[in-house]
Amino acid sequence: MGFFTGRATFLRFKVNGPAPRQFDDEHLARLIDHQAGRQRIASADGVETGWAAGEHILDTDFDLAKNIINDTLTFDLRVDTDKLPADLLRAYIAVELKALSKDNPSGFASARQKREAKEMARDRLEQESKDGRYRKRKCVPVLWDRLTNEVLFGATSLTQVDRLCSLFEQTFGVELDCVTAGRRAYHLAEINTRTRMVDDSAPSLFIPGTTPTDVAWIADESSRDFLGNEFLLWLWYYTDVHSDTITLADNSEVTLMIARTLNLECPRGQTGHETISHEGPSRLPEARRAIQSGKLPRKAGLTLVRHSEQYELTLHAETLGVGGAKLPPPDEGADARGKLDDRATQLRSLIETLDLLYDAFGQKRFSNEWAGELEGMQKWLKREDRRAA
Repeated sequence: MGFFTGRATFLRFKVNGPAPRQFDDEHLARLIDHQAGRQRIASADGVETGWAAGEHILDTDFDLAKNIINDTLTFDLRVDTDKLPADLLRAYIAVELKALSKDNPSGFASARQKREAKEMARDRLEQESKDGRYRKRKCVPVLWDRLTNEVLFGATSLTQVDRLCSLFEQTFGVELDCVTAGRRAYHLAEINTRTRMVDDSAPSLFIPGTTPTDVAWIADESSRDFLGNEFLLWLWYYTDVHSDTITLADNSEVTLMIARTLNLECPRGQTGHETISHEGPSRLPEARRAIQSGKLPRKAGLTLVRHSEQYELTLHAETLGVGGAKLPPPDEGADARGKLDDRATQLRSLIETLDLLYDAFGQKRFSNEWAGELEGMQKWLKREDRRAA
């Protein structure tokens, strides 16, 4: 069921409203009212959305024991799309065109007959599609955590985000805000009274004369989502120069390593991007040459260890989206329900660890220490990589 088996992939959303006192039958009733398959009229793009109960793509049997686990409400967003097969449409057009033009003295179809053949073929396909034979169904897991009042959406692509937010608001009457790098920085700044520092922030000049004052993939500079790229580069610098262990605000420690994958891109949008797959990609000379040329990390594989628990994941810079997170195994002695409860706890622990790690970066980035930290990073980027020799 979604987040409770296998690796976890998700974007985070903050619920704009009070957290529920508890999840109960009322929440399940609202999901049932908007369950998949109830919508009679598809949206303008031919797509229908609704909630599914999580066991399989046709499951709409919502149940307290199944869908409420350790103060979380878990369910799926099901997206139904009617997509007429192009090859069959072409075949039907050919059949209709042959029938319409068989008596033409010229042996060729007229322009009017071609239009008629296309209309008749499409009508035939649309009639056939009414029984659902051309319908494609896809489920994306959703988890609403009452303790944090956040929603996890089981994707890192933004393709279905608008559908999630719209249906969630229709169902529960509250809006969702995606927790991107910029929004998370603002939230942490409010807690630590450094909001003005976030407002005034601009892309750091890691390589003077090369690093641009804006970032090609950030459409709205006011979002401050470029901070996610700086966060990943700072982690790279810190673990390379200082230590692979960082002390967090709660006095716990996290040990980290950049592992498995690293995606780098030119912030000017001129020299393309590089994807490096290796057990230690940041140690490779080609990775170092890429950042020395001005490229910034957009995605990185991380291995994190905190409180003796290890997490493996891929972190997307601008959205702080988590991909393919491997969580610690549940207690072998626990029963089936206990293992589900433990899984929810591990998800919370992973998110807490990432937030504290991002806050450790923010404490440097939005303080008087940043000028010295930036100078250190500039020297680090100029330094020749002895490992490449």
